[in-house]
Amino acid sequence: MLRKGERRQDDSPRGGDFRGHAIVDFILHRSKLIEKIFAVIFIISAICIPFVGVNYDMSKYLPRDMSSKVGIALMEEEFGYVGTARVMISDVSIYEAKTYKDRIAGISGVDSVIWADSMTDINQSNLFIPYEEIEDYYKDGYAVMDITFTGNDSARSTREAIKAIENMLGDKGYFSGPAVQDKFLNDVLAKEMVLILIFGILLILAILTLGTHSWFEPVVFLTVILISIVINLGSNIILGEISSITLSIAAVLQLAVAMDYTIILLDNFTKERKRQIHVEEALTNAIRKSIIPIASAGIAAIVGFSALVLMRYSIGQDIGLVLAKGIAISLVTVMLLTPAFVLRWYKLIEKTEHKPLVPAFDRVADKIHQYRFVILIVLLLLAVPSYVGKSMNDFSFGNQAMGLTPGTQIYADDQKISSVFGRHNLVMALVPNSSMVTEAKLSEELEALPYVKYVTSLANSLPDGVTPDILPDSVTSQLHSEDYARILIPIKTGAESELAINSVKEITELVKQYYPNNSHVIGATPSTMDIKAVIVEDWHSIDKLSLLGVALAIMLTFRSLALPIVLMIPIEMAIFINMTVPYLMGDRIMFMGYMIVSCLQLGATIDYSIVMTYHYLAQRKAHGRVEASKQASAASMLPILTSGLILSVAGYGITFLSSVSAIADLGHLVGRGALLSMFMVIALLPNLFAWTDRLIIFGDSQVMPISKLFKRKKYKKTEFEAGEEENHENAY
Repeated sequence: MLRKGERRQDDSPRGGDFRGHAIVDFILHRSKLIEKIFAVIFIISAICIPFVGVNYDMSKYLPRDMSSKVGIALMEEEFGYVGTARVMISDVSIYEAKTYKDRIAGISGVDSVIWADSMTDINQSNLFIPYEEIEDYYKDGYAVMDITFTGNDSARSTREAIKAIENMLGDKGYFSGPAVQDKFLNDVLAKEMVLILIFGILLILAILTLGTHSWFEPVVFLTVILISIVINLGSNIILGEISSITLSIAAVLQLAVAMDYTIILLDNFTKERKRQIHVEEALTNAIRKSIIPIASAGIAAIVGFSALVLMRYSIGQDIGLVLAKGIAISLVTVMLLTPAFVLRWYKLIEKTEHKPLVPAFDRVADKIHQYRFVILIVLLLLAVPSYVGKSMNDFSFGNQAMGLTPGTQIYADDQKISSVFGRHNLVMALVPNSSMVTEAKLSEELEALPYVKYVTSLANSLPDGVTPDILPDSVTSQLHSEDYARILIPIKTGAESELAINSVKEITELVKQYYPNNSHVIGATPSTMDIKAVIVEDWHSIDKLSLLGVALAIMLTFRSLALPIVLMIPIEMAIFINMTVPYLMGDRIMFMGYMIVSCLQLGATIDYSIVMTYHYLAQRKAHGRVEASKQASAASMLPILTSGLILSVAGYGITFLSSVSAIADLGHLVGRGALLSMFMVIALLPNLFAWTDRLIIFGDSQVMPISKLFKRKKYKKTEFEAGEEENHENAY
């Protein structure tokens, strides 16, 4: 900020005589062309966003060779992959329920409705109806019906049919099942994404106002990043569709992570302008100073997210690709568009300059140095329990974590239906259509299992002496194809309980006894079992790959073997503690969220360490290790706090505004993880620099090359270091 009466040299954007790099020259001298190009890309991307499909079925991402995936593909080929739902109607007589059933069956998009009239004659006198035989469908004034739709669970026709049934039943209706869950997610996710983004923008605007020196700078920050977000969301059209998890988190996380890059560039520009040089030279110097820290932070984030792409459970490819693509787009947008906006608005930025709203952090840095051993002891005591505790969480793996969230209407309806008719977890067996006798025997044995509610197969539904050949295809096609028979086996469990898993294992063994080859057991529980098997296997490799990838990015940036280890220690400690908290609180979390946040926290918050490293290396040229660490701590604390609070606000915005428990839990992990990483870097890293200085610094304050790290030749101390060690001989 200039003193009163001072003027900068030549404020003309084209003033001054300097020679810049060709790329920098292009960015500055073609700023209007760059703005036009981005305007066109922005408009095209915005138009494309509504055409990006959204998938809500987590089983779709299973590898093709998994048993449940093979079975689902076979069922779709033989019978079609129709949507299903359960509807309960309250306060109805059995005759009124029959009327409702017929009306529901006539709704466009409804394929069939299975109810008590499939088992007994409802039209006879009330005195002769065997109510005890139809308690699975009608009792105590409640009727429950199993509905199949002509389209799949996510089809528009299915959503419209469910809406029509809701309008018909009003307050009498209670809804559950996969199609209902997909409709719920379709209704809320897009709206909540916009709400979360608006909430994030407002709070981030407040944080940026505190962390910058101009009232207008935050507007530039947000404009650049929002443009990159729209481009990323629109470019998802090349993928065809994205997962519901990706839709919920991609925009706000890109906003929070990529904001750092704009902050670095504009902060360097502001410092250059204070040197009384004209705007274009200041911007040239700012770009040159910013490109390495921005690129290193961006590459680390991209590597962290890209590790997810290597998962066999391909939802990782979906999430990792969209997030990594978002960061890459943000890097390009920041480096090209931010300078163009600065040239357009630099006068307004400078006119709205204000005094720092946050005090200097020198005293805090001194305290961190003063209590360094206390901090170290506390963190060492937390290290082992946190490392062990992070692996002891209770995880969920399947679709129910996405669709059934306490506090929502769909959850309340599901609980009400379960309280009246018990749990209903549909398992299906696909077996070769080779023998009606074998199918009947299997159906009989399955129905005898204590946790099975009933069994529906063509073999156990036909009266004695009646063969499928004399029945119309419309009657048999739901249960028999030319080559396969389908057996419906609702069981009295939830989808992911231990009882459900053991029950499915027993059902599978029984099916294999009768049909050793070409038989499959499918449903929510078998899919969950396969998801768990593949995703846990994925995690063991992805965790190591993300660590190695980020470490390699840091090593190549600084050309040092020691720095990656030093920089990642605080972040890994923060990840361990973050992932241990749910275990200590007794919370159940979605394993996919656990994986995402582990990679995200490493890739997105490692730039806190990178920022402090640049400050430390700069200060080391003029100070010894202790003073350099304190100066680096004080200088980097504000940008680290700003970045950490932005990411934390984004995470907690997801937590408080998402009605989907799996996504809300993911946001909680992100928000808490950002705060922990921020604290760990601020509290631990300055002292790590001082303690490991001999491994980092070589000669006159240069980063020690990898080739020198293993040589025992003693390097010459700088004059500053020698003086400082004399003053702090008892410090370490």
